[in-house]
Amino acid sequence: MSDLVTGEAVVLGLRTAKLPSRALAIALDLAVEFAALLVTSLILSITLIGLDGAALTAIMLGLTVFFLVGVPVMVETLSHGRSLGKAALGLRVVRTDGGPVRFRHSLVRGLTGFFELIALSGAPAVICSVVSSDGKRLGDIFAGTLVVRERTPGGSGTAVALPPVHPQLLQAMGRELVAMDLSAVPEPLWLAIRQLLGRIGQLDLAVAHQLSARLAADLSARTGHPLPPGLHPAAYLGAVLTERQRREWTRAQGYQQMSAAQPMPAAQPMAAPQHPTAAPQQAPVPGPIPPAPAAPPPLAAPTPAPAAPPTPSADQQPSGMGFAPPS
Repeated sequence: MSDLVTGEAVVLGLRTAKLPSRALAIALDLAVEFAALLVTSLILSITLIGLDGAALTAIMLGLTVFFLVGVPVMVETLSHGRSLGKAALGLRVVRTDGGPVRFRHSLVRGLTGFFELIALSGAPAVICSVVSSDGKRLGDIFAGTLVVRERTPGGSGTAVALPPVHPQLLQAMGRELVAMDLSAVPEPLWLAIRQLLGRIGQLDLAVAHQLSARLAADLSARTGHPLPPGLHPAAYLGAVLTERQRREWTRAQGYQQMSAAQPMPAAQPMAAPQHPTAAPQQAPVPGPIPPAPAAPPPLAAPTPAPAAPPTPSADQQPSGMGFAPPS
């Protein structure tokens, strides 16, 4: 059994697959892949009988890469780590943290597996699987993956059957949930509980009970309410998690009702803008009518200005030298 630790610090006690089961699964996968490659090559050789040798060799090389590398990568990516041979033997490829594999993990495993399983006849894979405690081959080491068993002897491995709960125990549990203080429970613990309850159908019965009992003990220590006797730890975790979600929903509904009941402030009319230099005009105050002004005195006739003396002509101007022009 491998102690895989998830990102939420939850130890997943998964049973790793060893060399015999992995070798049989790989043999089934390779048999199917080579059979598909052989049938496709025969069909193309008959169809493209007039093609030259170089083009036919290039096509065969492309088909080999497609069926021995591309097909395993696509199958593992789309099936989340279950090829035909692994599905027949109850195996699955997962990440080292217990999560499902992605395209990059399948691509690294497929490229490495082509050399260590086909080109080198599987010798590096056998040696590495024997030396490794988790049965990893080189592709698993490079990709950061692990092959685990989904079906274990003595258990179905598909679902965890919870024991029936007495109705009186459910009523007592309901009263405890209402009075339970959940403020001391940290958020990582809630996340670990959600992760476990989401994956509990994929775990072995003993492993699921062990993990749920560990988280239930941690939760009861934080809340101060011990686990009721006779209640499955997974049911206890699900009930407490449901109570927390119910409280959050009730709190959210209360906030929504308060915001809907609060009246909106009325819009104030905008005042007309005033010029900053304009003085306010005041209404005239009624008073006594002032007397009419007196008529101005009559103006005297204007005195005529003295006439200017006539300007003498050129013939009449006296000569300074006493010379008179001839007549």
